[in-house]
Amino acid sequence: MVLSLLDIEKKMTPCEEVVTLDANVGSVEKIKDKHGIEQVILKNSRGAKVRISLYGGQVLSWTNEQGEELLFMSSKAIFKPPSAIRGGIPICFPQFGSRGMLEQHGFARNRMWVIDDNPTSPRANKSNGQASTDLVLKPTAEDITSWPSKFEIRLRVTLTEEGNLILRSRVKNTNGKPLSFSIAFRTYFAISDISEVRVEGLETLDYLDSLKERERFTEQGDALTFESEIDRVYLSSSDVALFDHGSKKTFQIRKQGLPDVAVWNPWDKKAKAISDLGDDEYKEMLCVDGAVIEKPITLKPGEEWVGQLDLSVLSSC
Repeated sequence: MVLSLLDIEKKMTPCEEVVTLDANVGSVEKIKDKHGIEQVILKNSRGAKVRISLYGGQVLSWTNEQGEELLFMSSKAIFKPPSAIRGGIPICFPQFGSRGMLEQHGFARNRMWVIDDNPTSPRANKSNGQASTDLVLKPTAEDITSWPSKFEIRLRVTLTEEGNLILRSRVKNTNGKPLSFSIAFRTYFAISDISEVRVEGLETLDYLDSLKERERFTEQGDALTFESEIDRVYLSSSDVALFDHGSKKTFQIRKQGLPDVAVWNPWDKKAKAISDLGDDEYKEMLCVDGAVIEKPITLKPGEEWVGQLDLSVLSSC
C-alpha cells in the first residue's frame, strides 16, 4: 500500500514546529520528527505540499492540491540513520550503483544535510504562491577517507504555484584537484499498478542493462511497459513521460544537465528479498530517474556543475 502524506506524518510523528512563513500564500515550515531529525514542509497557495528530510536531503512526499500522494514511500521505510529511506526522491552521489569503498549509490542519501545559511532560505514567494528551500551538504572526515575529494552540493527544492516539483542541484569542486562523480535523482513514482503504466520518450535510445552485466542494447519499442524486473540506464535522453492508465495520471519528467534516465522496478522475487520493501509493493512504484551515469562529470578545481529535474503531473477524466 502506498503511504499517504498523512501516513508518513503519523509514522514520523513530528514533534516540534520551528517556523512558519507566509501561511496564507506559499509557506515554509520547519519541524523535527520523532528522531529529532529536521524536516522542511513546503506548501503552495493552492494546497499542494512537499515534505523534505534533512537526512539525505530527501523529498519524502509530494501531494497535489487534492491531497493525492504522487511519490511512493515503502510501508517498511526506515527514517533514521544509517539506513537509506526507501521511497521519495533520494539523491545518489557521488556514484550510482556499487563500487569501491562507498556505500550503494554513494553517501549523500545517508548524510545529514543542513539548511543553507543564505538568509533567504527557507522562503516563500508572495508574488506567485510558490515555496522553496535551499539545502547544502559538505563532506565529513569519514567521507574524505573513503572518497578523497572535497565538494559542496547545494540543493534547491521548489514547489511551484501550479504544484510542480523542481529539484535544482549545484555541485562545486572545492578540492585542489579534479573531481569526478555521477549523480541521480532516484524518483519513486506512486502508481496504480505496474501493469498499468508505460514510459514514453525512450524509443530508439541505447541503454545499459544492469541485469545483463551492463551490456548495451537499443530500445526497440515505442513505449516501455513492464512484465518483469527491470534495471536499465537509458543514455542521452531528452524529456520523458510516465503514463499511469489506472490512475489516469501522466507524470512529465523534464531534465537539464541530466542526460541519462535510470528505470528500475524489482518485481516480485527481488522485492521479497528487500527488507525495507513490502512483498507486493513493487506493484505500486516505479523509479524513473534523471541522472548522469554513463559519462561522469569531471570538474576542475573551483568549477561547478548544475543539474535540474522538473516534475509535473496531469490528470485526465
